[in-house]
Order: sequence, then C-alpha cells, then structure tokens
Amino acid sequence: MGHDMSAVEINAPGGPEVLQPVTRPRPRAGHGQVVIEVAWAGVNRPDALQRAGLYNPPPGASDLPGLEASGTVVEVGPGVSDCAVGDQVCALLPGGGYAEYVATPAAHCLPVPEGMGLKQAACLPETYFTVWSNVFVRGALTGGERFLVHGGSSGIGTTAIQLAHHFGARVFATAGSDDKCAACRDLGAEVAINYRDADFVEVMKEQGGANLILCMVGGPYIRRNLSALADDGRLVQIAFLQGPKAEVNFAQLMTRRLTMTGSTLRPQSDLAKAQIAQDLREAVWPILSAGRIGPVMDSEFPLNEAAAAHTRMESSGHIGKMVLEVAGG
Repeated sequence: MGHDMSAVEINAPGGPEVLQPVTRPRPRAGHGQVVIEVAWAGVNRPDALQRAGLYNPPPGASDLPGLEASGTVVEVGPGVSDCAVGDQVCALLPGGGYAEYVATPAAHCLPVPEGMGLKQAACLPETYFTVWSNVFVRGALTGGERFLVHGGSSGIGTTAIQLAHHFGARVFATAGSDDKCAACRDLGAEVAINYRDADFVEVMKEQGGANLILCMVGGPYIRRNLSALADDGRLVQIAFLQGPKAEVNFAQLMTRRLTMTGSTLRPQSDLAKAQIAQDLREAVWPILSAGRIGPVMDSEFPLNEAAAAHTRMESSGHIGKMVLEVAGG
C-alpha cells in the first residue's frame, strides 16, 4: 500500500479554477480517529467559502476542502472502540474530504443507512448535522409549528423540508424557480414560494407568521424574516449569501418576544459534533434506513473535476446535492 494519495487542493484563494489535483501523503489516525478510504465526497457551500479564502480550517484540520465523505474504514487509531476496519461509514469531517483518504474523529462517523449506497450516504453528514442542530436543537421545532426554510431546493433546504415534515411541522419554503418550488412541494412543503414573483413576508403573515425560520441568505432578508415571524417566533441564521449586515428595529424583539440565533458547524468542538451524531443515530438514521426520507441528488463529478462541481454549485442551478466520485461504490 503506497503512502501517497490523490487529492484536490486550493492552490490560492479564488474561483473554482484554483482547485487543483495534487499528490499528498496519506493521513494517519490519531487518538480517537479513523482513516476512511473515500468512495464519495460531498460538495458544500463552506467548501466554496474556504476556496475563496473566507473560511479557514480549524487548528489542526487538513487544509484540503471537503467536510463530508463516505467510504470504508481502513485504519483505527488508539482509543476507538465503536469503529472497526472494514466498516462502511459516512462521516462529518474537519476538512480533507477531497482526497482518497481522510482522517476524522470516530465519533463523527455514522453507519451507511440500510438500503442506501455510498453515493447517497456521502450527502448526509454536513446537511443532516446542520439541520438537526439548528432546526431541532437550537430552533426547537415541534409538531404543528409553521416552519419556513429559505433556499428550499438546496442541500440544506431539501433536508430541512423532509425532516420538518416528517416530525409534523407545517413546512413553507422559498426557491427561485417554478421547478425548484415543485421539488420543495414534492418533498413535503405545504407552500413553496417563488421569491421572484411573490413576497414570503406576505405569504407567512397570511398564515399567522412563521414560528421558526431557517435562513442562509442574510442581508435584506434579516429584516424581512423578523416581519415574517409570528409572536414568540425564532430566526436561526446559518449562512449569509447576501451578507451579514442589516438595519433592524430591535424593539420588535421585545414587543413580539422574538429570538434571533445562529451557528456554524465546523468550529464547534469534537464533543459537540459527537453529540449531534448520537442524536442523528437515534432519531434520524432509523427513518433514513426505512426509506421514509433520503438525500436529493443533483449531480456527480470525478474528484479531479471538483472545479466543475463548484461552478455548478455557485450557479445555483442545482436541486439537492453534488458529490465527487473518488473511488465510487
């Protein structure tokens, strides 16, 4: 077995063209870690932010992009009891997914759900960790509540619609085309709002306001989201595609008892991510294994064409998730 591997690195901050195939030494498993031989790697918005020089890896993490992957455990480090060589897993990664091998904490690995291939499983960790922790833990969504998710046809959006619908919420989504709105409704959204020809604030006010909004847009949406919330509503912010700044009348927070919060996943502690993994294993993995919900796949690219995957993601033409084929299977 050679000690080098193929990977894709960011050779300078910039556009998709800075993603370049490269040969790197294989990682080794540290304490509490496993090394996975990667079959498929997921492509996510934070990868593009990192590529642009706007999202640095946490200390000690690989500088290679890639926050989720599926594959086979080939090395188990000291202190690992719940993973064995030969296990097929999908995993949340601190980085390094765009490569033939990657190291990650064993506690961030989950089994490939029954009846699901490695390609689909590679789409699960980043979006399911993000949606579970923000919608159900931080956002405390419960059955019967009105839930609005922006970017409903994105990887995050398609996951949030399915999970919220499964757990009994009334789901509303925004998207930028009729095709994307149709996809949202197919996944369980009661109403899908084409933001190019309808105002989500008006739609939600007619429904009595949203109890919870999940937003990755920011910018001008921040003020509009507060208007679209019901009294005692919660806004959870997970990204800022239109920027992090807005002018907001904070008196609304007092008079209408609103909550504004948010999080990013990558900088959280290994322990916090392990807790999310445990929650998912108990609450969500049985539903995936039963085929009640599943990842929405947009397209696949060979590892060395990662730049093309980023170009597609940033064009926003996609519905669901993009993956890179590393070894397939």
